[in-house]
Amino acid sequence: MEVSVLNIKGQETGRKVTLNEAIFGIEPNDHVLYLDVKQYLANQRQGTAKSKERSEHAGSTRKLIRQKGGGGARRGDINSPVLVGGGRVFGPKPRDYRFKLNKKVKVLARKSALSYKAKENAVVVLEDFTFEAPKTKDFVNITKNLKVDGKKVLLVLPGVNKNVYLSARNLQNAEVMEAANINTYKVLNADVLVVTENSLDTIGNILK
Repeated sequence: MEVSVLNIKGQETGRKVTLNEAIFGIEPNDHVLYLDVKQYLANQRQGTAKSKERSEHAGSTRKLIRQKGGGGARRGDINSPVLVGGGRVFGPKPRDYRFKLNKKVKVLARKSALSYKAKENAVVVLEDFTFEAPKTKDFVNITKNLKVDGKKVLLVLPGVNKNVYLSARNLQNAEVMEAANINTYKVLNADVLVVTENSLDTIGNILK
């Protein structure tokens, strides 16, 4: 699949690049996409939810009513879960939600996500650029020139570029990411994937 290389003004440079069929042209596997997105979201969870059980509440341990003959449920002290203000039964405890996925599964998931974007014609190849200083207005102008303003844009750069990152940081629908850190969730969550030329080589080396 050939894609024209555009400059930051949205004009064709006259060059074309061929997207690697082994990365951008495979038959997507929906199940591995589900697993990789599930793992990413699970890794974001803090896992710090905690509620007190009856043994952790402060309160008298005196038995309030007799065991039988009262006509109601059995209960012991004032911390009983059947009473308002008592302990919680089987409440949440701090835990780690992370789980393991094989490397080949994660690679296949990223290839599947990129292939979906290529099928949707949602991949834009941009020639390498940089900003002399952080300026949000310049980044907004690029999105307008590429006709992707108003859409969720994921810009993939070959390496760290602080000025470009800072220029896009305040924009709700734009995100800048290094090619080495590209992941399935971010690709699927974006409406348009804007990739610089050198980033394609980095992605090819990572997912080969």
